Amino acid sequence: MPATVVVDGTITVAETDENYVCATIDWWPHDKCDYNHCPWEYTSVVNLDVTHSLLVKAIEAFRPLRIRIGGSLQDQVLYDVGNLGSPCHSFFKMKGGLFGFSKGCLNMDRWDALNNLFSKTGAIISFGLNALHGRHKIKNKVWGGPWNSTNAHDFISYTISKGYKIEAWEFGNELSGTGIGASVSADTYAKDVVKLNEIVDALYKNSNKKPSIMAPGGFFEQGWFAKLLKITGPGTLNTVSHHMYNLGAGVDHHLIEHILDPYYLSKVSKTFSSLSQTIQQNGPWASVWVEKSGGAFNSGGFHVSDTFVNSFWYLDQLGMAAAYNTKVYCRQTLVGGHYSLLNTTTFVPNPDYYSALLWHRLMGKTVLGVTTTASPYLRYYAHCSKGRAGITLLLINMSNNTDFIVKARSRSNLKQNLQQTSDGASSFVNSLKRSVSWIGSEVTDGSLFREEYHMSPKDGDLQSKTMLLNGIQLQLTEKEGIPNLQPIRSRLSSPLYISSLSISFIVFPNFDSPACA
Repeated sequence: MPATVVVDGTITVAETDENYVCATIDWWPHDKCDYNHCPWEYTSVVNLDVTHSLLVKAIEAFRPLRIRIGGSLQDQVLYDVGNLGSPCHSFFKMKGGLFGFSKGCLNMDRWDALNNLFSKTGAIISFGLNALHGRHKIKNKVWGGPWNSTNAHDFISYTISKGYKIEAWEFGNELSGTGIGASVSADTYAKDVVKLNEIVDALYKNSNKKPSIMAPGGFFEQGWFAKLLKITGPGTLNTVSHHMYNLGAGVDHHLIEHILDPYYLSKVSKTFSSLSQTIQQNGPWASVWVEKSGGAFNSGGFHVSDTFVNSFWYLDQLGMAAAYNTKVYCRQTLVGGHYSLLNTTTFVPNPDYYSALLWHRLMGKTVLGVTTTASPYLRYYAHCSKGRAGITLLLINMSNNTDFIVKARSRSNLKQNLQQTSDGASSFVNSLKRSVSWIGSEVTDGSLFREEYHMSPKDGDLQSKTMLLNGIQLQLTEKEGIPNLQPIRSRLSSPLYISSLSISFIVFPNFDSPACA
């Protein structure tokens, strides 16, 4: 089916951080189970094999990958530094404990080992601090009392003394609004964010760069978030972080149906829009991160979240969030749970790992406006290309029975050519010639190419854990390295086919895009 995609390369619609893609490392122990599955293995902050060569290579491939350390149990973590006043032990199951687990502990030898991994791979780190320390439960999920900041202070001080680089200190996990396992009022929370900022200011006073302060790392509730911003005020809370699991529970038998339904996926745009308005009205100085998102909550969907079909949701989320000025998008998880980017025991990449890596390498920070005449089942996003001229289109074909033949158009040149009756492909090539300063002798249409990255599942099985790139199976190299992700080059004058139930990145190196200059 023919489809025209029109890109406006003259205006910046939104902007992400240069390193938009992020992944999390969580605290869940191996005996964290959901729906009779225990998919976490030994992937916790405290027991992940940080020396595993494939883990190192998987992180290094991004150069850099953002990593967020945190999760549901972070508000029960103590740091074994200074005068802790209690034994340092691992999490264990405990009736009545938050999320069914005891308090846990991070010893400094382990923190040193983690930072060795981060330094070796060039990872950019944000760390979620315990925001419940010192508080007590008042009733139901509501916690009150003052935050005891001493342990966090000592931990941050130790981190500075070792020269470890932290980009952001985040305060708490899912304590906002009604909370998940626990909640804290916005007034109390805001006062403690101010306190954390004062601690960071004091401890980093002799540093060249102060880490940013990020909060609340929870699900968006407009009134609570607005109050947090109003009370903290300018210069305190640098980043508003929120979580998103818009596919529902991991046990939902309709997960794949939701993933391939563009109308279902678009519902979450209301959250992005409302959060954006809330920040503009109450804290325009703050940026936004989706700081934890795994699609389906409770460890993800068994034999869904780690398969090819999940990339339809994941890449659509990356595109949609970017269009609402989200600066960073953290995938739950790098490793751990069903939604892991890497296999939890072998660290072999799952399909979404390659989707993340391609986005990171191809999609620049500038978001462009794009429209199409196609069916809603063809999702589309356009960015300036990363590190080079031109634009990159992300095309997601969710239809199970329609192939699209796509023509890309520049909005500015389309307006100029409305009166022309020449063939569409020739018109596009001619507009490219007018918009580019060519070097050398006469340029022919045949010298203009695009780069194509077409992703599909092995054997056409949407629940395959093996991705094909341009028909070639992505697998580790002989030395267990991450494979090269090579495009095919096609003449601009040739048809661009987007097959049913496939995903494509298309790079146009010479597209008319003044916003990308």
